[in-house]
Amino acid sequence: MPMNHLLQAARGLVPVDLLVRDCRLINVLSGEVHAASIGVTDGMVVGFGEYTARAVVEAQGRFVCPGLVEGHIHIESTLLDPVRFARLAASHGTAVVVCDPHELANVLGLPGIEWLLDVTRDLPLEIYCMMPSCVPATHLETAGASISAEDIRVMLARHPGRMLGLAEMMNYPGVLFQDPAVLSKIASAAGRPMDGHAPGLSGFDLNAYILAGPGSDHEACDVEEAREKLRKGMHIMIREGSSEKNLASLMPLITEFNSQNCSLVTDDRHCDDLVREGHLDHTIRLAISRGQPPVRAIQMASINTARYFGLRGRGAVAPGYRADFLLLDSIEHFAIDEVFLAGQPVRSTVWTAGLTAQAVTTSVHLAGMKGTCLDMPAPTSGRVKVIRTVPGQIVTEVDLIEPRKVSGLIQAMPEADVAKLAVFERHHASGNIGLGLVRGLGLRSGALASTVAHDSHNLIVAGVSDADMLFAVQSLAQCGGGFVCVRNGAVLELLPLPLAGLMSPEDPETVAAGLDRLNEAARSLGCPGDINPFMQLSFLSLPVIPKLRLTDKGLVDVLRFEFTTLHA
Repeated sequence: MPMNHLLQAARGLVPVDLLVRDCRLINVLSGEVHAASIGVTDGMVVGFGEYTARAVVEAQGRFVCPGLVEGHIHIESTLLDPVRFARLAASHGTAVVVCDPHELANVLGLPGIEWLLDVTRDLPLEIYCMMPSCVPATHLETAGASISAEDIRVMLARHPGRMLGLAEMMNYPGVLFQDPAVLSKIASAAGRPMDGHAPGLSGFDLNAYILAGPGSDHEACDVEEAREKLRKGMHIMIREGSSEKNLASLMPLITEFNSQNCSLVTDDRHCDDLVREGHLDHTIRLAISRGQPPVRAIQMASINTARYFGLRGRGAVAPGYRADFLLLDSIEHFAIDEVFLAGQPVRSTVWTAGLTAQAVTTSVHLAGMKGTCLDMPAPTSGRVKVIRTVPGQIVTEVDLIEPRKVSGLIQAMPEADVAKLAVFERHHASGNIGLGLVRGLGLRSGALASTVAHDSHNLIVAGVSDADMLFAVQSLAQCGGGFVCVRNGAVLELLPLPLAGLMSPEDPETVAAGLDRLNEAARSLGCPGDINPFMQLSFLSLPVIPKLRLTDKGLVDVLRFEFTTLHA
């Protein structure tokens, strides 16, 4: 837009397009709430004052808050088509999303990232990407694609306005042990923002990791871990997702002196939580309820995040900033009355979903499906390792148990909350199948299966019946991926996710209702009501989060970053 026109509008020489009159501005730049009238022209804030305007919004003393900025989310984990996610997030006050398309990239590689960039181009809600750094995340699993340092350089150069930097560097052992491929990926994004991912890392190892380049971390679960990372210069992203809930633990860390180096993010948030609770607006409400002053909580979900990523003109309401703002009835309860993006009301915006590419909808390719593929030979004596889930977290623990054996094969033990677990490679039809045991899902009958299985998103299934586990796997193969509950050879509930086996093309309300039915079916199989069983299941194959995981290649001791045996 011609600068002359904006300057004339700012000086009051020509009418502004929109005037928001008589508001109380939550000013995240000065840290105060003050009276203002706000002039907007060509989608940009041109100034404060009583401008002559073509249109006027009478705020009548309501609060104006800047549009919210999401700094770390995997859109795929919402289970929604990116455009439908954007529409839903915008209705909750989100104006900018910085996403990591790591899940799509692990399934489809660069074409998946290009698809996301294409379908989200020119939306009212701005979507930026960080370039996935770990595809595959480790050598301990089979992904659908591989992304090299050269791929990263090419994508950052090809999309300079959309690709901001390097996404979470999960392979921190590769950094510490100076793996040439890992260090070349970091070098390919030199001078740009680089997100970290270093759960539990401290001391000299943390020093080295930060020195290599990662500048943020969203994995801290307790104050001491977050404080060390903050002291050493990392931007702390406080995560409150559907499964990973760290806000309550980390709120005591935040003070008026360090809050500018902290942001609120969601990481992985299912669409049912988005529909019922909201997006960053929900996180702000939680932060306020935990004692954070409202202005500070809003800063951590807007200007702090924008500054970390170098997004000039985003995250505040001031001259030269894009006119993304919310009208609030209450600042303490963060009650949103209306949302404006680039000066236009969201409620009257038309959102157009992009076309679905054929390559995005054909992503489940299995082999090795035979009746004995789930057989687990038992040790002649001794105990076996069991992955134990931790409610509300994605870390796992290790239990040692005496297994039940039948004809020399390990069996599920539902009375002890021990189910069988399997991961089927689904990208290349290699026939790889990893086998293990899991405790904490509560299964007493049937099976649960999912093609959402971080990070490589192979097909993961847990159950107490081999026949039901295999039937669940076959059901997902037939529909192109998704979630399913099975009992006695029948599907109780199925939620198809045909977009890369990760996302649905349906509206959020439809997907949320499907998740409700799935969770109810899971509870009928024994899953407790206080866990999200499919979210828990989806992280059991993530070999970069301690302590014990299962991939298509086998059982992984994450602390040693190597395969381990089932036998203790």
